[in-house]
Amino acid sequence: MTKRFLTLFLAFFMLVGSVCAAITLRYYNKDSQTYKFKVKISGSTTEVEFGGSRTASVTIQGSATEAVITCKCGDVKVKQGDNIEIKDGCITVK
Repeated sequence: MTKRFLTLFLAFFMLVGSVCAAITLRYYNKDSQTYKFKVKISGSTTEVEFGGSRTASVTIQGSATEAVITCKCGDVKVKQGDNIEIKDGCITVK
């Protein structure tokens, strides 16, 4: 009974830990265009949309605290809590 309880507890803990992990970025898009960039996080690739002419936050789902965003100017490494700026389709970390 104790061994089974411990196994279930550990499985639940690992599930909750992976569900709660994500990266939240604050961004300022100076361009009027909305962009969709490819993001690689935890070995998976997804797309994230950044609305045009706005300051907002975006959350990238994954089980890591760092990700790589691919824009027309190359790959940009971001981490939890970064502030980024988008200008002419390029991302810079502030």
